[in-house]
Amino acid sequence: MARVLGAPVALGLWSLCWSLAIATPLPPTSAHGNVAEGETKPDPDVTERCSDGWSFDATTLDDNGTMLFFKGEFVWKSHKWDRELISERWKNFPSPVDAAFRQGDREWFWDLATGTMKERSWPAVGNCSSALRWLGRYYCFQGNQFLRFDPVRGEVPPRYPRDVRDYFMPCPGRGHGHRNGTGHGNSTHHGPEYMRCSPHLVLSALTSDNHGATYAFSGTHYWRLDTSRDGWHSWPIAHQWPQGPSAVDAAFSWEEKLYLVQGTQVYVFLTKGGYTLVSGYPKRLEKEVGTPHGIILDSVDAAFICPGSSRLHIMAGRRLWWLDLKSGAQATWTELPWPHEKVDGALCMEKSLGPNSCSANGPGLYLIHGPNLYCYSDVEKLNAAKALPQPQNVTSLLGCTH
Repeated sequence: MARVLGAPVALGLWSLCWSLAIATPLPPTSAHGNVAEGETKPDPDVTERCSDGWSFDATTLDDNGTMLFFKGEFVWKSHKWDRELISERWKNFPSPVDAAFRQGDREWFWDLATGTMKERSWPAVGNCSSALRWLGRYYCFQGNQFLRFDPVRGEVPPRYPRDVRDYFMPCPGRGHGHRNGTGHGNSTHHGPEYMRCSPHLVLSALTSDNHGATYAFSGTHYWRLDTSRDGWHSWPIAHQWPQGPSAVDAAFSWEEKLYLVQGTQVYVFLTKGGYTLVSGYPKRLEKEVGTPHGIILDSVDAAFICPGSSRLHIMAGRRLWWLDLKSGAQATWTELPWPHEKVDGALCMEKSLGPNSCSANGPGLYLIHGPNLYCYSDVEKLNAAKALPQPQNVTSLLGCTH
């Protein structure tokens, strides 16, 4: 992905596959007819970019996660959609912008780790006039259509391509809200998005995989916590894990596998090259990790593993246990003391989570319950605590400041 770094501007690729068609500039649209008295004259810029044959030359994100769309000598910034000259926004910057290209049916991307150009064959993707990586997702724009694709396998999910004017830019009478009959225009808010900064938000689980992708779950949706520079957006769980649970009660990651728990069922996904459901799953949680002696669990509230450990901690109601995942279903569950009556989610990780930091160095342990976020430097501090620490606001994990 090319990212604008400010003035002077340096456009570089951010783990983004390049796939662009050599575009021929479109002729300007014809002049508008006379406007009747009392009517508002249509904005010629809106009319042109919302026309059927119009497309962008390049797309990227700035440092604030705002989408920028380039065509010819102009740039449009999402949300306001005011057209600016590229030369006025970034002095001494060449225009038009041609950030990436395609020749014939071959695609390339720049590998930042090795500093080499690599070729990929993605017949399902086809020709792209511009491309974008946003919130960990890869998009190919084809004129006024777009599709989402897997950058490893080149696969395209069902129901694509879709119309750019329904999702990425405002156009009169368009938007998936209009299309679905909700009357919300081009709103891209899905599910609990409007609840992101609400004091009534309830998160059901937190987890981070071995690649650093960090997720917060709420109902049937999730947020990515590690892509905050791209902005915030909730997505249906089924988008990322189509064979996964409808909702997530607890989650944890271990040995390049991601575990999602719903009720008494556990789903295990391989994390290499995306998320692939392991054959034979879902299965009952007790078949995977056993059960505490003399207790049958109908559900769990939260679970976590600290980096570099095989100790799985499971919380249900007022009780906290740990077990060694290496022992599988034969694991012995050992109960531990802690000060909480209940939690909704938990995560142990080496780096700070959002603006919150639990310890100066080493892993931090985060527990959430309702609107509260509790922070401990390690499991030992949790076990030794006699009272709850001062809570922070759980919405701070989602970029909210109030």
